[in-house]
Amino acid sequence: MTRWPLVLSLLLILGGCATTPPSNPEDLCEIFREKPSWRKAAVKMRDKWGVPVQVPFAMMYQESSFRHDALPPRYYILGFIPWGRVSTAYGYAQAKDETWADYKREAGGWMASRENLADSLDFMGWYISKTQRINGVSKWDAYGQYLNYHEGWTGYRNRSYDKKAWLKRVAQLVQARAERFGAQYRKCPDG
Repeated sequence: MTRWPLVLSLLLILGGCATTPPSNPEDLCEIFREKPSWRKAAVKMRDKWGVPVQVPFAMMYQESSFRHDALPPRYYILGFIPWGRVSTAYGYAQAKDETWADYKREAGGWMASRENLADSLDFMGWYISKTQRINGVSKWDAYGQYLNYHEGWTGYRNRSYDKKAWLKRVAQLVQARAERFGAQYRKCPDG
């Protein structure tokens, strides 16, 4: 009976370790060396959806900095009273409630969690693959994929990003990071 608190404490400690962001988020090989289960999840996503590993990782870096519990900013009343969030985005992939529900219904199963990296990667693989089908954006085009991810499929088709110079700059950063991650991944041991 006295072992249960110790076991629960150990599980909480180990669980916390598993969800920390990688120590060097700029190097995909270092990420995979530090977190081998992430490599396994990335390969599984690539094989299932045909999505190159570097694209969702570059998008995830931008969206959550690899934080499992990332949340969007808050709204503030009178500039200092917190009042809700700017969206329902949550987790590694910053997936919104509605889109996550669509994914779970279509591909992810009812147990998928936005706080789980493998589930979040699978979600991104599903989204990127669907973006190619709906809007014709290559799975390798991190710039176009990120604009779809941020604006949604209809927003992308309506070119809502044309009025958002800041978003185009961010999409360029995502593209550049995907290119770096891709070059690194090709040189990873066991890559």
